Amino acid sequence: MRAMLNRLSIRLFITILLVNILISSVIYFSVAHSIDRGFLDYIKRGQRHQIVTIVNILSKRWEQQQSWDWLDTQDAWSHVLRDSIGGSHGTFFDPSRAPDSDTQFIPPLADPRQFVLFDAQGVRIQGRHHPPTDMRRVPIIVEGETVGQLGYSTPHHLSSTLDRFFLTNQLRNLAIILFALFPASLILAGWIALWLGRRARMMALATQSLTSGDYRVRLPTHGQDELSRFSSDINTLARTLEQNRAARQRWGADIAHELRTPLAILKGELEAMQDGVRPMNADNLRSLLQEVELLSRLVNDLRLLAQTDSHRLDAPFERLDIGYLLNTQLEDRRAATLNEGFELNVNIEQGVFIQGARYRLRQLWRNLLDNSIAYTDAPGSIRVTLKQENGYAEVQWEDSSPGVPDAALERLTERLFRLDPSRNRKSGGNGLGLSIAQALVQMHDGTMEPRHSDLGGLCWVIKFPLCSTQSGKR
Repeated sequence: MRAMLNRLSIRLFITILLVNILISSVIYFSVAHSIDRGFLDYIKRGQRHQIVTIVNILSKRWEQQQSWDWLDTQDAWSHVLRDSIGGSHGTFFDPSRAPDSDTQFIPPLADPRQFVLFDAQGVRIQGRHHPPTDMRRVPIIVEGETVGQLGYSTPHHLSSTLDRFFLTNQLRNLAIILFALFPASLILAGWIALWLGRRARMMALATQSLTSGDYRVRLPTHGQDELSRFSSDINTLARTLEQNRAARQRWGADIAHELRTPLAILKGELEAMQDGVRPMNADNLRSLLQEVELLSRLVNDLRLLAQTDSHRLDAPFERLDIGYLLNTQLEDRRAATLNEGFELNVNIEQGVFIQGARYRLRQLWRNLLDNSIAYTDAPGSIRVTLKQENGYAEVQWEDSSPGVPDAALERLTERLFRLDPSRNRKSGGNGLGLSIAQALVQMHDGTMEPRHSDLGGLCWVIKFPLCSTQSGKR
């Protein structure tokens, strides 16, 4: 594992370094192209400005002289070009001291060879002796008459020494900057690779610990990045697994406790009958049968919860009037409830339809009613209300004192949980009734929330989504 994580750090380092090199290369060539094109555009704009200036100078001189004879004077053409360039653009090229060669490196804005003066018929007057045939020409117009043409060559690349020097100098400075940043890229790539590798190594070790059954492992969760959230998720998983293991151990111990009591009673009574201490009569057999029924009910409840955990609690679903079903079951149990010393108050809205399983809903009402009778002091009262609200069928199941402490409200649906730490059977059942009730509610896509009741006891708020379809099955 350590070797694999070291390889991961090396790969991260190489990847980050290559990305930095690629970015630097893209920056270098992009800026080089931008400088090249930008400087060439600058030269072209300067040339256009120079052309306009030369044409204005030549048109004014021709208007004064009415001919091009004045250009026969020595250096006249050079003075025209010098006046159009201006002294701030660099040293002017003197054609009398350089050969007529296209390979001579001269600043383009000061190179007279790029300009050629033609007369109105296109005959060369001044400029290079063998002008290119693809030269562009600008007419020189005086009083509406074309008296000559100024030919010029448009630069398509940087050819002079000055241009090359400027471009090379800028690119060299850019290269120096990028190479100076290279050590910083190495340090940054190494730091990121080590940091990511260390975080990955910690996560890998944490998952190994979870796999081996050590759920106490916790990862640091500093920051709000994805790795910190992933570490937080691993911590949540570890806590959940630790809680589940503790719950499973407690669950096994509680089941053993629940099964041991009726089995101990059965064993003691059978041994007493075997030894002749107790006679084998109808009353003693009835006592044994009660313990067997208790065991059978406990096993059935455990089986029901196991089915809900594995999502195998199948039942035919149909469109039901939950008000009618609830009211019918409560009326069937009203007499027995009164005999136990409890007043039953019912306020049920009719015509409230949900998608549900008839048998499972009856089982839900039976568990809630048995729980209220078992944990409410007699004489007491039980109040059941059903209404439609915000797209849900809401059932409020309330009973009178005693109440439930705030700290115990959220634990009431835990399996085998009872408020009585002694787990005396006279104070309630086996602690599975509310767990089964919650499983049945969730089976119907509902929610079950405990609250304090105005009657002094417990209030269960149960919500089922309303249904408008005709039938269905699950």
